[in-house]
Amino acid sequence: MRFNLIDRITDIEKGSRITAIKGLSLAEEYLADHFPDNPVMPGVLMLEALVQAGAYLVRASKDFSPSVVIMTEARNVKYGHFIAPGDQLQIEVTLLNLEGDKARCRGRGILSGQTVVSAGFVLSLISLEDKNPFYRKNDQAIREAAKENFILLGGQKLLEGSEP
Repeated sequence: MRFNLIDRITDIEKGSRITAIKGLSLAEEYLADHFPDNPVMPGVLMLEALVQAGAYLVRASKDFSPSVVIMTEARNVKYGHFIAPGDQLQIEVTLLNLEGDKARCRGRGILSGQTVVSAGFVLSLISLEDKNPFYRKNDQAIREAAKENFILLGGQKLLEGSEP
């Protein structure tokens, strides 16, 4: 199962920062198990929302050259409040450093003006084709899918200077 935890990109500055929105709906599959009588977004998925926003920022900053962007380190992860269906999480991620195949980020999720999750994290940037030329087509397909999602989320319009 794959979770897309970004519903809309609201602002982006290449090489600097991104803001995004995640609206939590009762239709989210994982809420059936977490917890049936009191559904809330699992903390690990709150962190994953930060990571996904950071991955869009890094991809856009590098013109979608890395095909795979994964979190390899998380530090100082703090949770402050539950997120329930109907809530809208505002996500803010700042790119602290981008060198070679590593990106250091700091992010936070905000609900009603209160920080409900914050973390520092490292993203590793991987090009499958660089690892093995056999994966060239896979690499291209992953890049194109990431770019299409970025466009659907409104990121490209923001980079071009028009409203989403």
